[in-house]
Amino acid sequence: MNQDIAQILVSEEEINEIVTRMAKEISRDYEGKNLLLLGILKGSVVFMGELMKRVTIPVQIDFMKVSSYGSGTKSTGNIDIILDIRRKDIDKCDILIVEDIIDSGKTLSYLAKYLQRKGAKSVKTCTMLDKPSRREVDFKSDYVGREIPDLFVVGYGLDYDENYRALPYVGVLKEEIYNK
Repeated sequence: MNQDIAQILVSEEEINEIVTRMAKEISRDYEGKNLLLLGILKGSVVFMGELMKRVTIPVQIDFMKVSSYGSGTKSTGNIDIILDIRRKDIDKCDILIVEDIIDSGKTLSYLAKYLQRKGAKSVKTCTMLDKPSRREVDFKSDYVGREIPDLFVVGYGLDYDENYRALPYVGVLKEEIYNK
């Protein structure tokens, strides 16, 4: 897999620093609240696992699975909820949606509004990586690990056709891999 990477964009060491910083901010901001980390499958699993270990306040977790992508690199533009959150206490939850990366912003914008309509006490968003140059809607995440340029990245949960998620860093995938 490493041979398919053109360059390492975010090293393991930098990821560690980012996650530690974000966990401190979240712990501070959610002190005394009913924090529910809501991971968006599958990409957020690695990031959320590391994040929740470093949050110093009580935290619950749950998951949703949504898709705006077909196979490959192009978004369909439609948000499809494949696995929904089902909680009777959603009105007592301060939900922090955890995502691996924001491109267009459509998915997180949609999910934040969707969860508010479902009655969540509060809804905020958290992303490891942000590509603001790709934004198609007016959306800004509440917690951002790092902004990155418009490159096709994999690793640390990010995939290309379900591969590369287990890389311990975020790397730029060689163009010949996804333009076959």
